[in-house]
Amino acid sequence: MTRLRFNRRTPSHGRVVDGARLLQVAGPEALEVHARTVAVGGHLATTLVVTGYPAEVTPGWLAPLLNFPGHLDIALHIEPVPNPVAAAGLKKQRARLESGRRHGFDRGHLDDPEVEAAAADAADLAYRIARGEGKLFHFSLYLTVHAPDEETLAEQAAAVRAVAESLLMTVAPTTYRALPGWLATLPLGIDTLKVRRTFDTAALAACFPFTSPDLPITTSTDGAASGVLYGLNTASGAPVMWDRFSQDNYNSITLARSGAGKSYLTKLELLRLLFTGATASVIDPEDEYVRLAETVGGTVIALGADGVRLNPFDLPTAAGGDGGEDVLTRRVLFLHTFLAVLLGAELTAAEKALLDTALLATYTRVGITADPRTWRRTPPTLTDLAAVLAENGSQAAAALGDRLAPYTTGSHAQLFNGHTTTPATGHLVVFALRQLTEEVKAPAMLLALDAIWRQVTCRAEHGRHLVVVDEAWLLMRDGAGAKFLFRMAKAARKYWTGLAVVTQDADDVLTSDLGRAIVSNAATQILLRQAPQAIDTISENFHLCQGEREYLLAAGRGEALLLTGDRRHKAALISVAAPGEHEVITTDPGELAAQDTFPGTDDRYDDGPLGSSAGAGWES
Repeated sequence: MTRLRFNRRTPSHGRVVDGARLLQVAGPEALEVHARTVAVGGHLATTLVVTGYPAEVTPGWLAPLLNFPGHLDIALHIEPVPNPVAAAGLKKQRARLESGRRHGFDRGHLDDPEVEAAAADAADLAYRIARGEGKLFHFSLYLTVHAPDEETLAEQAAAVRAVAESLLMTVAPTTYRALPGWLATLPLGIDTLKVRRTFDTAALAACFPFTSPDLPITTSTDGAASGVLYGLNTASGAPVMWDRFSQDNYNSITLARSGAGKSYLTKLELLRLLFTGATASVIDPEDEYVRLAETVGGTVIALGADGVRLNPFDLPTAAGGDGGEDVLTRRVLFLHTFLAVLLGAELTAAEKALLDTALLATYTRVGITADPRTWRRTPPTLTDLAAVLAENGSQAAAALGDRLAPYTTGSHAQLFNGHTTTPATGHLVVFALRQLTEEVKAPAMLLALDAIWRQVTCRAEHGRHLVVVDEAWLLMRDGAGAKFLFRMAKAARKYWTGLAVVTQDADDVLTSDLGRAIVSNAATQILLRQAPQAIDTISENFHLCQGEREYLLAAGRGEALLLTGDRRHKAALISVAAPGEHEVITTDPGELAAQDTFPGTDDRYDDGPLGSSAGAGWES
């Protein structure tokens, strides 16, 4: 257990601290002071003072101390230095350094690299303070180790010293100052030791261990830290920041059993990415993202509702989006895939040849040919394809026409037969598929994915875009759908787009070659609680150790294991949402019923953390 104290104080002069008075109110029942230790009640404590720091550090470099497994209190005392005082001190320091340099030059000595570096740093800092770009601070760092007996205390203190020295810090015990050392790490905001160093703003900011040491620090093009908050590290409580758009590819795979919180975590990342200016599109089979879209002003396309339709024959709105390739040919190839999924079976070679000819003839009938100037004309519909097949006169064409009848004149004609009614445009577009029957959900998902892909490849303003496919097992169980998802995973990076595949059925993803290929093309891999029946497959494909395997079996709702594609970095985390975020993204039946927004009793609405305390309350 590690406790961290931040004490920022205003300058005080001649302040006398009465330790007995402080302990009289809420102190321990007994206190015994030794040379280097303090017996506080029934346990011992010793304090280490950091007296030396490394020359260069990175953000979050103190995080290993925060993750120390023993009972360790860490106190950082920060006291700002007024700018006039800082400027005067730097002026004197620069004068001393310059005097030393000139004295050595007059005596014919070679330049001292350390003096030269110190002079350059002092000059740079002085100019930054003069321009108001930084400040100086008095900084103190103390470490108090607790243990039940002297032997354990010595071992724990040696372990803390080893961690500190591995960070290139120099530590010293508070010999004959054990009581002031212990008081300095209490939440009193009083520096009773005053062993200080002077830090500038950048160096002080790097001392805050508010990053997870298990993951690399991601930065944007201007060098600033990037990414969104995924949650808190389950071991240390430190925030876990991750930026999928700074990885080799921007794809992710999220696997979990039902109710583990996978959709909750996905919606949380999606919402925070929208705050950073990214855009997103979502395939939502259970209408779990509708409230989120309505809250942030997104577009909801409820396929299956009256008057809502997507035309599979639509061509991209901008021909230049595919690099000058034959858009018509690519569209015909997609229609082969779509019709195979729609009809529920792979077509024979003869049927494919017949269908290819019929598709080209259908486009030709409305004036769309290989000439790019014709691609902006009104596209045909399934009714036009059925008419071309009927005019063919062959038995195979008649059979294909009969199989298309439910979607041209039958019960599903409203969904697939006709021109597109709602354009898929906006900063967040959600394709809500809850109203669809299971028989048409897979082809509707494929059609929605195609509409998203056309918008991604043909958008005028390029920027970060996230495509979320929730309950992807509905599409992965179909071979043609899995192929389309695989092609999107391979090509999305070229358009600054990430594909987030979310599913609860690991077998549909990991037992097929296409599924494993999608996983291998995901630089971000998130595993939540797994069922015992699936853990062997998960462990084998993600190369989990025994501890990680047991963690996934016992993980609570919202607890996840974040892996990077190269397997070198990983972090255990728990998703945390602010109360406002939680209200938007939760699908807990009890909470929605209390808000009078629950659309009906359905056990599919169980994928978020339980209770309103799952937002801010998860920090405890």
